[in-house]
Amino acid sequence: MQRVWQIKEEKLFRKFLLLNRGIMAKLKIIQTKSVIDRPETQKRIIEALGLGKPNWEKIHNDTPQIRGMINKVTHLVRVEEVKE
Repeated sequence: MQRVWQIKEEKLFRKFLLLNRGIMAKLKIIQTKSVIDRPETQKRIIEALGLGKPNWEKIHNDTPQIRGMINKVTHLVRVEEVKE
């Protein structure tokens, strides 16, 4: 019985994501400082965000995962909300 409810919840969640796909807020992330002499984890986060050199910018959806990555490298990036 629990498996049936789990399947129903998964279907409802997928439907919710499809309906709300275009509403998600966007963030413009701009790299302001170099990653030279930074820990390897910070270098990997910058790379995962699609950045690499100062003044590079990338637009991402505003998700908890992206927010967490930004929190780890706040001293290297600047964040702006994109109005659509």
